[in-house]
Amino acid sequence: MPTLHLVCGKIGSGKSTLARQLATRPATLLISEDHWNSALWADELKTLEDYVRLSTRLRTAMAPHIVALLKQDLSVVLDFAANTVKQRAWVRSVIDAAGVPHELHVLDVPDAICLQRLRQRNASGVHEFHVTDAEFEQFTRHYLPPSPDEGFNVVVHTG
Repeated sequence: MPTLHLVCGKIGSGKSTLARQLATRPATLLISEDHWNSALWADELKTLEDYVRLSTRLRTAMAPHIVALLKQDLSVVLDFAANTVKQRAWVRSVIDAAGVPHELHVLDVPDAICLQRLRQRNASGVHEFHVTDAEFEQFTRHYLPPSPDEGFNVVVHTG
């Protein structure tokens, strides 16, 4: 049965690492928001407001494609942050349209560890985006783990 896998966690919590691990399962495809945002809008993506505007455009464009993949019996790992109620509402619309099971993987990682990982990632230069400590704090202010009334099948990962 195809499954939609979702990730929720602060910057540096390990969402992309977990997404890559989940995508090693048979008949499973990884779709990365950072890859697409970088490829499409690297020069325009500078602020939180830019991220909200451009990621909304990307999500609108990708939704029918993701649904089609799921309906072709492929599981999909969305390396798209499901960190706000609005982001999760979009994910819910994809789940409902595809009619497939899902798992929302929540990474519960302390800020200090996230920041340490973020600094290491920035220093390595391998990630599409360089995120400062101040930007981490700005994005973290908007982070809200899912509540039970949102109705997701939650899998918690601590670290």
